[in-house]
Amino acid sequence: MENISKVLEFGSSDEKIKILETLDDIESPEILEKMVLKLDDDDIKVRGEAFSSLILNKNQITNFLISNLNHSNKNIRGYVSLVLANREDRVAIPEIIKLVNDERSVVRSCAIGALGHLKAREAKEIFLQALSDSNIEVKKSALQAIIDLEITIPDEKIKNDFKEKDSEIEKMILLVKK
Repeated sequence: MENISKVLEFGSSDEKIKILETLDDIESPEILEKMVLKLDDDDIKVRGEAFSSLILNKNQITNFLISNLNHSNKNIRGYVSLVLANREDRVAIPEIIKLVNDERSVVRSCAIGALGHLKAREAKEIFLQALSDSNIEVKKSALQAIIDLEITIPDEKIKNDFKEKDSEIEKMILLVKK
């Protein structure tokens, strides 16, 4: 365990990835914490492997993950919400909802994407409100959730909330109108 901890903290990217690939059955809170910290690693491949390992973990780590939704690091808050969504941890929905008003747009976008992935119909109003967000990625996450859940949006709301010219948003709006 100590060796795993050291590699995750001080190892090269390749060493971290190699270790993370083996941690889908880990229960140790200390190692899980180090894995969560890797969601903010400088190397995107390490972040991706940490994300995968947490999703694939066979143990009951839901409460541990939920506690990290309050982490001081924006990337960890956001990515943990997506890990919970990919694990289909619906019990996390109330806690993920708390992130939709986060000061950081990356966290808001991830939280809304997670709620959409979890098919959280109880978040319908949140998705509609997020269409007015100042950040385009948050709007895209909300639109995707609205498309996936087949939520109807009034034409007036579409006109008012989408002033920017973005081809991806324009395609998504066409899907909403179907």
